[in-house]
Amino acid sequence: MTKSKSLTRARRNATHAVLGNSRTPTFAHLAAELAEIGRGFYARGWVLGTSGNFSAVVSRDPLCFAITSTGVDKGSLAAAHILEMDDAAGVVRGNGRPSAEALLHVAIVRGLGAGAVLHTHSVWSTYLSGKHAAQGGIAIEGYEMLKGLDGVPTHQHREWLPILENSQDMEELSARVATTLRQNPGIHGFLLREHGLYTWGQNLPEAKRHVEILEFLLEVVSRAGGGKV
Repeated sequence: MTKSKSLTRARRNATHAVLGNSRTPTFAHLAAELAEIGRGFYARGWVLGTSGNFSAVVSRDPLCFAITSTGVDKGSLAAAHILEMDDAAGVVRGNGRPSAEALLHVAIVRGLGAGAVLHTHSVWSTYLSGKHAAQGGIAIEGYEMLKGLDGVPTHQHREWLPILENSQDMEELSARVATTLRQNPGIHGFLLREHGLYTWGQNLPEAKRHVEILEFLLEVVSRAGGGKV
């Protein structure tokens, strides 16, 4: 390879590195996005009061998250309410503490390589997660909106949402979440019994879309009589 070609390739690689870094969301950017998403979900009745929690990956090595502080009304969620935490749920930036459920976010990101995790407490997810708990999950199929889920090309898709028993022991619950993800490859979310929905995405926009799709489907199924097992 000639010297001129080597220099050209080096400049191209350097340019790609700069562009790649510029596309990586900063903590401040993610905090603003999470706050906006939270206020929007509140307006739609999916995270009333202080319910729900949201996170996005800031870095992979070391693994760090931008995550909502516990006890904050989602209708007034602001970027200042977003913390940075490590993979042991320790706060490394910001005031407050993350939800006890932060370990579930860690389990999902570790298990799937997700870039964002969103948890809602809608009426519909609460109702169906109780109604179908004995069956271990609920199947949703035949709806056009299923095509809004990543990798789903047709309305004939059958989406399985496992239902996990709720617990206050987050280490035990996060271990069950990890097991559920391994046993159900390809799922887009799960329900905690009489609690709510967890879903995720490669990034925040995809995770937000998955919440919108799954919450729509859960409402339709509830209004249609309760769903399949």
